[in-house]
Amino acid sequence: MHTAAPELGIDALRARRTNKWHKFPSDVLPAWVADMDFTVAPAIVAAIERLIRDQEFGYAARAGVLEAAFVRRMESRFGWHTRAEDIHPVGDLVQASFASVTAFSDPGDAVVLQLPSYPPFQEAIRSTGRRLLANPMRNDNTRWRLDLAAYDAAPDPRARVMIFCHPQNPTGRAFSRAELEEVAAFAIRHDLIVVSDEIHADIVYPGRVHIPLASLGPDIAARTVTITSATKGFNIPALRCAALHFGAPALRERFFARLPARLLGSPCVAGVDATVAAWDLGQAWFDDILGRLQANRDWLARTVPQALPGVAMGLPEATYLAWLDCTALDLGMPAGQFFLDHARVGLNAGETFGEKYGAFTRLNFATSPAILEQILGRMSDALRRR
Repeated sequence: MHTAAPELGIDALRARRTNKWHKFPSDVLPAWVADMDFTVAPAIVAAIERLIRDQEFGYAARAGVLEAAFVRRMESRFGWHTRAEDIHPVGDLVQASFASVTAFSDPGDAVVLQLPSYPPFQEAIRSTGRRLLANPMRNDNTRWRLDLAAYDAAPDPRARVMIFCHPQNPTGRAFSRAELEEVAAFAIRHDLIVVSDEIHADIVYPGRVHIPLASLGPDIAARTVTITSATKGFNIPALRCAALHFGAPALRERFFARLPARLLGSPCVAGVDATVAAWDLGQAWFDDILGRLQANRDWLARTVPQALPGVAMGLPEATYLAWLDCTALDLGMPAGQFFLDHARVGLNAGETFGEKYGAFTRLNFATSPAILEQILGRMSDALRRR
């Protein structure tokens, strides 16, 4: 496992005023929210230092800057040709998902969502008065797979939108081209607008690639809103910068006919400058980080069967999140709560990803090997004591 510099020790991490390291009491090792325990790319630090040096705290002159960087990044990283005029900068992708559900459906309409799923997507559906149409994924003991045929068997006439998480959080799937073509055909067949959350697109391991859904062709692009950001790949969520990409001008017009642009706010200048620096200048840093994440992932995959007997872990193809199936342990309580109470490890509770997933928990392995070993050691000890 890697041991060198971008990784921070526990004292340095606790000194950071971040939610990850301050949600739980100090005797708990956190492995929950999607936040990496690493220093950021030097290019990002330089961009922020320039803002401070020049005291650029007035109204920012950044019109078109993020849009141009998005076009460059999608082309260089994913071979996806986009246009600056189809992009709208925003501060937050959760807000963008809420806005998209609001713009493309009405109260009482239904929104299709694969489960298990990132909790704010469920909130975006329910809190806006829409109905959540659960489309559970299937675990075939190799990987979690889409099961679109289950919805085909009983479609809802008021389904208007599908929120599609790609790469998938929490299962770590990086969907193949064939799977994405099925998704595209499904959306067209049921006349759905797709909100494609691709925030984890950079974090895909060798053997898989990220293919933007809207890049498959004009028919699916015309009904796809892609939401993405540098915040996960480059570990800058506090800087609040993201992008909405509309796959066709008519889709953008529909969106803003229902939702005035001013309601979305805008990213701050620090977020824009950091994102541009990340996308244009941060690839070498990211390549090193991805190698560290892959080493942690592979170590977990080798170690979990021995250290946590009865816990099943599929190998994540993307993200730095492991989705742990603790069903066989028969814990008598939600798995996340068990490991918090008995191991003093703070994980994401499985039931927040769907009410049927209480026997699961999500583990963030984007940390140093030393901390990851402590986390797994505590969990292993808790199971042995049980």
